[in-house]
Amino acid sequence: MRIAVMADIHGNLPALEAVLADLKARGGADLLVDLGDRASGPLWPRETLERLAGVDCVAVRGNHDRQVATLAPERMNASDRYTLEEITDAQRQALGALPEQVRIAEAILALHASPASDTAYLLDRIDKGRLVRDRMEDIEARLGEVEGARLVLTAHSHRADMVRLPGGMTVINPGSVGCPAYDDDEPPHVSESGSPHARYALVTPGGADELPEVDFVAVRYAFEAAARRAEANERFEWAHALRTGFMPFA
Repeated sequence: MRIAVMADIHGNLPALEAVLADLKARGGADLLVDLGDRASGPLWPRETLERLAGVDCVAVRGNHDRQVATLAPERMNASDRYTLEEITDAQRQALGALPEQVRIAEAILALHASPASDTAYLLDRIDKGRLVRDRMEDIEARLGEVEGARLVLTAHSHRADMVRLPGGMTVINPGSVGCPAYDDDEPPHVSESGSPHARYALVTPGGADELPEVDFVAVRYAFEAAARRAEANERFEWAHALRTGFMPFA
């Protein structure tokens, strides 16, 4: 089985189209998995959800999907509130109906962040205001008892990474399709991929005693159009991130 894994599209339709085209050019995959945060951001949330409605994939719910689906507007951040204003009621309900986790062929677990929380980084910790890979024991503690899984697909940090734990489990984060950098206030920190590319991963799990084969893919796309869209919606920090992969003044 060849699995294409994408995550954190955040309403960036040109980036999504580039990833789907690149995947097709590489011969496609047996299964496409979307790890959530599909629409939140100052770009094209409604159009992105319309495009995804025509894509055959297994999808889980991200924290922003949940927030857009459930929070009152006054409790939302600017990206979620913009998304709520742009999408349809049916799209909002569909975001809320996505599952928190999905088991694929029993041995593969797909989720947005960590098993206990859709806002807790699984592979990462905050160090001097930036995300870095965490220690093995802390990753294992956040995983808890994930029974029978040899492969865990996670997202949320927007950082492409892979860790093989001492017990043999492999955890993979494909990076972000549409948001190469962001900042967060709780606690203050940034995530920066360092380039504007749209990112996803191709995974061949292999047998029970084999290492998975993983290709991390960084795709060129027309990021300037996305940056201009962010500027038109007065989200200048998004525009900088889309152009550079870094946050301004971080």
